[in-house]
Amino acid sequence: MTIDKKLLAILVCPLCKGKLAYNKAAEELWCLAEGLAYPIRDDIPVMLEGEARQLTVEEKLERF
Repeated sequence: MTIDKKLLAILVCPLCKGKLAYNKAAEELWCLAEGLAYPIRDDIPVMLEGEARQLTVEEKLERF
């Protein structure tokens, strides 16, 4: 699965309105500012705080 670049350009973190990074391997959109990973299910980003998971310190330092 790959996320459309146009969609990625307009999506922002619902909490801080910051830019998101696409982690293809995990199929998640990451907000490094908030330390959250939003899942992508059936090619649809789930942009709900309650569905997001906390990023680990190692993940925050990861470059993909």
